Amino acid sequence: MKAKIHVTLKQGILDPQGKAIEHALDSLGFKNTTNMRVGKYMEVDVNETDRAKAESQVKAMCEKLLANTVIEEYRYELQ
Repeated sequence: MKAKIHVTLKQGILDPQGKAIEHALDSLGFKNTTNMRVGKYMEVDVNETDRAKAESQVKAMCEKLLANTVIEEYRYELQ
């Protein structure tokens, strides 16, 4: 199964990289953009045929390494 994982900062956490991109877009003439948030996207193949086991493994990966759950949230989809 392939896991597609998205990690983003939680709402209320300052995103300086997102703010810098927002300012750059504004200076390029994109005046209608606001609240830019930057995150991470990852794909991983999980060698597991049981969907529940694959989901459990992906969740553990996110909790232990891929996301800092104090300031980040994650979501994933399995295909």
